[in-house]
Amino acid sequence: MDARDPITSTRGVGPVLGRRLAAAGCRRIVDLLAHLPLRYEDRRTLGRLPGADEEDGTESAAPGPLTVVARLENVKRVFGRRRFSRVEAVACDGAARVGVVWFNRPYLARQLEEGVPYLLHGPLRRRGGDGPWQLSNPSVERISGEKPCGGGLRPVYGRIGEVPPSRVARLAADAIRDLRDASGPDWIDEWLPREERTKHQLPRLAEALTEVHSPSPEASIEDLNARRSPAHARLAYGEFLLQQLQLAVARCQRRRSGKPHRYRVDGAAWTAATGLLPFRLTGGQERVLGEIADDLARKEPMLRLVQGDVGSGKTVLAALSCLIAARSDLQSALMAPTELLAEQHFASLEGLLGPHMTIALVTSSQRVASDGGAVEERIAAGRIDLVVGTHALIEERTRFARLGLAVIDEQHRFGVVQRQSLARKGLRPDLLVMTATPIPRSLALTVYGDLDVSILDEMPPGRRPIETRVTTDGGMEEAVEEVRRRLESGGRAYVVFPLIDGGEGAAAGLPSLRESGPNWVRALAAPCGVVHGRLRRQERDETMSRFAAGSIQVLLATTVIEVGVDVPEATAMVILGAERFGLAQLHQLRGRIGRGTDPALGEPLCIAIAGQPSSEAERRLEVFAASTDGFRIAEEDMRQRGPGEILGTRQAGLPQFRFGDLARDWALLVAARQDASELLDRLADPGNDALRRQLERRVPGLVAPEAGDPRP
Repeated sequence: MDARDPITSTRGVGPVLGRRLAAAGCRRIVDLLAHLPLRYEDRRTLGRLPGADEEDGTESAAPGPLTVVARLENVKRVFGRRRFSRVEAVACDGAARVGVVWFNRPYLARQLEEGVPYLLHGPLRRRGGDGPWQLSNPSVERISGEKPCGGGLRPVYGRIGEVPPSRVARLAADAIRDLRDASGPDWIDEWLPREERTKHQLPRLAEALTEVHSPSPEASIEDLNARRSPAHARLAYGEFLLQQLQLAVARCQRRRSGKPHRYRVDGAAWTAATGLLPFRLTGGQERVLGEIADDLARKEPMLRLVQGDVGSGKTVLAALSCLIAARSDLQSALMAPTELLAEQHFASLEGLLGPHMTIALVTSSQRVASDGGAVEERIAAGRIDLVVGTHALIEERTRFARLGLAVIDEQHRFGVVQRQSLARKGLRPDLLVMTATPIPRSLALTVYGDLDVSILDEMPPGRRPIETRVTTDGGMEEAVEEVRRRLESGGRAYVVFPLIDGGEGAAAGLPSLRESGPNWVRALAAPCGVVHGRLRRQERDETMSRFAAGSIQVLLATTVIEVGVDVPEATAMVILGAERFGLAQLHQLRGRIGRGTDPALGEPLCIAIAGQPSSEAERRLEVFAASTDGFRIAEEDMRQRGPGEILGTRQAGLPQFRFGDLARDWALLVAARQDASELLDRLADPGNDALRRQLERRVPGLVAPEAGDPRP
């Protein structure tokens, strides 16, 4: 018997159950064992049932989980309203009697036998809060004779498709037992090198899987439930290491490929380029520009991610890189997620670098060049230096002659396919991706682990700090007054709504743009515009342009403004229903204001108004009010909502970890990344055959780097 045998090799799995498990992705025994317990119950100590007259607070009369051996009496099924039923019984341990109730388990009425001892484990509480004691929905296990101890540490599983948790628990226990009987303690191939196991004090794979499914009596229940046990660490580290090795090998292969183009760059060229700017770069910009310059000078293509809050100066770095490309007879492309943002980039780059290079704008609705000439033919002929655009850049009719540099702005708005499509417009072009959405370090290492990451953590001089206040619906009048004050000083404001129309269910009672918007128009008595996702793009862009031009002072909007145009005069924002937004989203919205340097406009202010926030939402809003550090906010957001929510469903590259958690296991991820880099030199060694096979199972055809290959 082998762990990679079909699941039907497991005791108790026939054709029907095998098909049910396979339909849920559980086709082999190892797939079953990768389905870890959700939690563990501590049944190591037997308790006793409390007497009816026992006062609360005594050892046996305390609410909470209880493990007890008791015989059942008066087992019956009771029907309630709407045909719902429950199973009731009386448990007796020889000293006291307590009622027991099971919901949604009608079959127990047929299975439970009166007078037979059972091991019961479940929450003990008073019925109705102050009534008699009751065990509610306890697990129940028939035992033979009197047990001297409790039931140990019991794993509790989730369902696998249509297979219930109790059946999953039996299958996992049987599989572990049968594998050990057939193959001994090392019943599954160990692929993690001894050096790494010793360094991090990790158990062997067979030992780790045995421990998570059948914990030893001395194990820590706290560590098991927190998934911080040595066994859980082994599984998480192994998963991280394979993913980081996959990225490291891919980086080596990329380095091996090289690029056909070269840049005419030296220190003097970059100095001359920065000398064209009407301002000085910040220290952070100079550092990141140096990293980009080093990348462009290499023989292999650049793959760099630049992270920085809104207004940190990422676009300037992209512009300088495009200028260097133009002076090296290479073309550049800058892709933005919206037509309005592409137009803004085109206008700002034309004003900044127009005299020194030819720039074109390519969107679905327009194709124009800075010098007024034709566009498509000149791009194909190589006579346009920089093409700014939207998804239209990756259309078939947009052809480049010598694309050397591809820049993607707000890259989280694009899927992997769009990024690859733009890169295919040239022959292995350098790729620079930018994001104003702060990405936690752990997430950057996994999703963008094949990219070099630069962080702009310094704002340009003159940017004023944004004051953030969190209030309840009672603070609405104060919010209106604060916005009015800034409008009178020449500023502009956003009012953000969580919904377009009134909601139902959990969204009932939240302010909506359609219902509450008119109240804000009357209260502010200023020219207002409306933007939301249901408007036609042209209508939405026209309203945003009028807001940027000043003919509209207040923009009533949904989160479509999260990625929007730069409006330096915007100094106020009110976010309604703030408890409905994630931390990173709140931070992105706040970044729309305070981008100007004119002190006459007043101090930038963001007011988040929450209705009835949950404790989790209150924690989010506390962090939001206390910090403007995008990376701290991103880390907290990931802890609360998970990595998928941060990147959004469009991010096709998000790795799915079964064992590791990016927030909880950050230290293991860092260790795995370092070890992966060191293991590259040893990957081809005969002693690492098992590791190499495991890696190739993840990525068929992936080969180990050879001696002398460029290092990542």
